[in-house]
Amino acid sequence: MIGRKSTGRVSPILLVLLALGFSFATYNLLSIVIHNKASYSALLLADESELLKEPVIWRAENASRAGNLNSKFHVALTATDAPYSQWQSRIMYYWYKKVQGMPGSDMGNFTRVLHSGNADNLMDEIPTVVVDPLPEGLDQGYIVLNRPWAFVQWLEKATIEEEYILMAEPDHIFVNPLPNLAHGNSPAGFPFFYIKPAENARIIRKFYPKEKGPVTDVDPIGNSPVIIKKSLLEEIAPTWVNISLRMKDDVETDKAFGWVLEMYAYAVASALHGVQHVLRKDFMLQPPWDLEVGKRFIIHYTYGCDYNLKGELTYGKVGKWRFDKRSYLSGPPPRNLSLPPPGVPESVVRLVKMVNEATANIPGWDID
Repeated sequence: MIGRKSTGRVSPILLVLLALGFSFATYNLLSIVIHNKASYSALLLADESELLKEPVIWRAENASRAGNLNSKFHVALTATDAPYSQWQSRIMYYWYKKVQGMPGSDMGNFTRVLHSGNADNLMDEIPTVVVDPLPEGLDQGYIVLNRPWAFVQWLEKATIEEEYILMAEPDHIFVNPLPNLAHGNSPAGFPFFYIKPAENARIIRKFYPKEKGPVTDVDPIGNSPVIIKKSLLEEIAPTWVNISLRMKDDVETDKAFGWVLEMYAYAVASALHGVQHVLRKDFMLQPPWDLEVGKRFIIHYTYGCDYNLKGELTYGKVGKWRFDKRSYLSGPPPRNLSLPPPGVPESVVRLVKMVNEATANIPGWDID
């Protein structure tokens, strides 16, 4: 039953629907536009030499180092049934299986939370739970708004053995065995240099009032990657849905936050619940800006990698050699992609080799 679980508590789904039901008719469906995640000039502000000087930042002074530091975490991948999402999900799941049992890994079970509303052709390949998208038009063409709603539904309907959950995305590749980076009730998150609550304080205050605390309590993160206690995520997720939709419906906020709006919404929702994250700069790397893999755990291949034949980056201009996931919107990349020319950073070479290994070993790749 959607309204209640067997525990008798009020369902988060019901609470969200009650909170949002009055406004369904006010939304118009917009066309989906795929964006690069930042401009070239903005990306140049990221200093690779600074990224790992302090790989762990203790945001919460009372973050507990005690407790279940080695608890297994459930890997939860939110995805759609679009070909673009499917091929990335297959590669992601391949590398999850490769590293799950390695020394140092605390990975537990895996679920693809499919928020398209219907089963697809990967149900037998990847463990999947199907949930509904938001009511038609409510996402206003910003499909990422379905992510918090997917988590609310999944947490309501699924039986999850692990105490912790890793929220992940299709364009993540596990490059090293991932331990549980959370500390008790302090989740672990990756600090994104372009999430800047303090610089957007006036807008943040629309959703995080002064009586709740300083704007600096809002972490510079999105929901992914985050390792968090299941009980905490159950509390945060309905608020995350509501804040996401309120932000999207506010013209000024929507314009200011754009494609990272849902990330800000998770950060604000967490702060509203008094939750702060241990910020792990070693959680993830993002080629081509992060040059080496090192001891980091996840490759996030959201940015295009464009190089000339001298191995020089030509970001913003299609290179003689390139790997960009957006080149494969309608179907998967072919097997055996060409390796980059000499001089290209190790992180990019490693990414392409890992994609090639996955596609060479996933059955039926060529016929998809």
